[in-house]
Amino acid sequence: MTHLSVWAPAAATVDVVSPGAPTRALHPGGRPGWWHLDLESLHHGDDYAFSLDGGPPLPDPRSAWQPTGPDGPSRVYDHDTFTWTDTAWRGRPLPGGVIYELHIGTFTDDGTFDAAIRRLDHLVDLGATHVELLPVAAFPGRHGWGYDGVCLWAAHEPYGGPDGLKRLVDACHARGLAVILDVVHNHLGPSGNYLPRYGPYFTDRYHTPWGSAVNLDGPGSDEVRAFLVDSALAWLRDFHLDGLRLDAVHELEDRRAVPFLEELSDAVDRLGTALGKPLFTIAESDLNDPHVVTPRESGGLGIHAQWSDDFHHALHALLTGERQGYYVDFGSMSTLAKTLTRVWLHDGRWSSFRGRHHGRPVDTSRMPGHRFLAYLQDHDQVGNRATGDRISALLPPGLLAGAAALVLTSPFTPMLFMGEEWGASTPWQYFTDHTDPALADAVRRGRRAEFAAHGWAERDIPDPQSPDTVRASRLDWSEPLRAPHAALLTWYRTLIRLRRTHPELTDPHLAAVHVTYDEAAGWLMLHRGPFRTALNLADEPATLPMGTANAEVLASWEPTTIDRGLAGTTLTLAPRSTAVARLLT
Repeated sequence: MTHLSVWAPAAATVDVVSPGAPTRALHPGGRPGWWHLDLESLHHGDDYAFSLDGGPPLPDPRSAWQPTGPDGPSRVYDHDTFTWTDTAWRGRPLPGGVIYELHIGTFTDDGTFDAAIRRLDHLVDLGATHVELLPVAAFPGRHGWGYDGVCLWAAHEPYGGPDGLKRLVDACHARGLAVILDVVHNHLGPSGNYLPRYGPYFTDRYHTPWGSAVNLDGPGSDEVRAFLVDSALAWLRDFHLDGLRLDAVHELEDRRAVPFLEELSDAVDRLGTALGKPLFTIAESDLNDPHVVTPRESGGLGIHAQWSDDFHHALHALLTGERQGYYVDFGSMSTLAKTLTRVWLHDGRWSSFRGRHHGRPVDTSRMPGHRFLAYLQDHDQVGNRATGDRISALLPPGLLAGAAALVLTSPFTPMLFMGEEWGASTPWQYFTDHTDPALADAVRRGRRAEFAAHGWAERDIPDPQSPDTVRASRLDWSEPLRAPHAALLTWYRTLIRLRRTHPELTDPHLAAVHVTYDEAAGWLMLHRGPFRTALNLADEPATLPMGTANAEVLASWEPTTIDRGLAGTTLTLAPRSTAVARLLT
């Protein structure tokens, strides 16, 4: 027997339509606007759809299986039909972890959950502890980043559908890897979205970059919020996921007394208690507001961690020299030093890019560093560039090694973007597979117009709709086996091993972090207890003071020497090189 239920508050009738079976009417009951029906003739694997007031068949908003995509019928999915092997898995907390962000469609040539399983041992050897999947909620077409998802309960069928995602999660847990899923609550994709047919899921009272805002505080918003919370919990409960990354939470328009994010974080914590394992949420937010990750009992929203773009911008601008757009206030060693010790550059100070003051200070005496993610690259910072070029195309190996050292010995939770660990030469470009020709053309023209305003020729901007753009963005798994990529991969593995074996490098106490630098000489040193991460950006060797104690080099990209003289201990770095050292007592 299958229990069908759907919220359609404005409908006078709701029917279920299933091939080879008579149309049956659902009955109102329970909370206002809800319709229900128990059907003994509908089983796992059977297709069905809803008809509102005699209209065309529509997919179930809470469907876990859309075998022909968002525009087709839903298929009954019984979660109990899958056999899990992870019964001994008790989760993996985020503090002390190393996150690896990947996109299923381009992580491998096949672009499926099952193909990703065959590469998991690489992540284990690397030292990653958490796999973060870009969104997998179903969207029209085959290819896309995932941020145009429209079926928020269903795993994208071309990736392998619900069973495929479960196999991947099960395989990750067997290897000790936790799994985080990127979910999008601030908008739905431009096509294949049937939620407005059912109820007031969206509102025109607010405007977002994607159009109408999700209705989080207007009439009917109780059910909209429940829909989003229940979807989040379904991924965690039914697919055994360990955490959620929440896309662009600053675009959630919500003026209710209890914010949606607080409601969601509370629900996730309660589910974790019920399941007996740690569950967590990670927010993408450009508000630079510690309120987001302040525990609820201290008056915050209770999100467990958030991305820290200021750290990325400070590191990227310093190493590349780029100063356009939001990089305008970054690029000096002093700004990088501030983000390493105070989390954000814009913590109430003037933002030239925004034309106003921005952010709020982090209380580093109370807020642990692991609540903030540090990264040299992420999908946005690569894919939103005109040609999707990675930072490995912009920097020599020595500076890539230095950037990796700062990320992986920082007080924050480090995150790597797939292929970063070997300096992948493949770009990661913006691609779509919109089935509506008019929409496809509009996206193509819009992308080209966006970069034409910055001086790019139209012919140089990859066509988002072209299969060639997707193919160009897939990782080349032969690269880690050959020079120069193999050396960088060894370096990443070494740094992660140091982080794992030395507690001082995962100490979250931000007030204990110290940075020294010489802007003119081109060197910077991060102090973590007795550990020193030294980076020389100059084209000449640099000699850095280490104090009076003796020291040893634990890892270095180029030959590094330590000298102890009457004036103290010094560390000499080759040009554009880096090293991690430890003071000896």
